[in-house]
Parts: sequence; structure tokens; C-alpha cells
Amino acid sequence: MIEIELTEPKKSTCECCGGTTTNLTRFVYKDNDAFAIYYATFSDNHPDNAVVGIVSIGGWTTDEIPPERVAFPFEIWQNEDNFNVGLTNANESPWKDVDILGKVLDREEALSHPWIDDVFHITDHIVVDDLEVVNFFKLNPSAIN
Repeated sequence: MIEIELTEPKKSTCECCGGTTTNLTRFVYKDNDAFAIYYATFSDNHPDNAVVGIVSIGGWTTDEIPPERVAFPFEIWQNEDNFNVGLTNANESPWKDVDILGKVLDREEALSHPWIDDVFHITDHIVVDDLEVVNFFKLNPSAIN
């Protein structure tokens, strides 16, 4: 069972569009054990109306950065029928240089990684359990592409 610890979001004014940017740091537990973290960001005024994020899995029960820890950059957007998740390349991620996340994978490497099903399980929970993300899509009807 996956549970997300919802911490207080950080909001700021976006330099490029003047809208409100929301930044999230979330801790993910699997069967009550530390399992992953994710960062996500979105703006209420960007034309793409997507949530950009990254999921980091591997060794979150320790303060050290284990060599198996890897990170999967992603984007979530909505169409009229459902949510869509796409993996992106490491160089496109705002968190590409955040060491604590582990090695940030490129899209092709991420798709073939043995933990990819866990990543999609977490993103499935993000669009249901993370109220900041849920409300972003509810309050932005133009987020439906």
C-alpha cells in the first residue's frame, strides 16, 4: 500500500508568466516504510498546464545516498478522459543536479528500469491523493489538452 505524506507547498511568483508557481516535496511510504520521494511543480498561468515532477526510489530508509537510488523525471497532463504521464529526459528536469535524488535517468533508461511500475504506481496516486495536484487540474479547465 502506498501512502503520500503531504507537506506544506511552497508558492512563489513565476518569473516568466507572473502566475503562482507551486512547488511540492512529498514523501512516499510503502507498507509504512520510507520508499520514495517526489518533487513536483506547476504554475496556474503557464500555457502547457502540466505538472512537472521527479520520483526518486531506492534506499530512503538511510540518510546516505545509496548507489542504487535513481530518479525518474516525468510530466503529468490531462485530456478530457484521463490523466497522462510521460517520462522526460534528465536534462529537461529542474532537479537534474539534485544529488540526493540519485542518478537522474533519461527517458529510455527509465522505461526499461525494473522500478518503472513503482513509478507509475506513485504517479497514479499523485493525481488522486495529492490535493494540490488534484486542485490544480480542477481549477484549471484549460489544463485539459
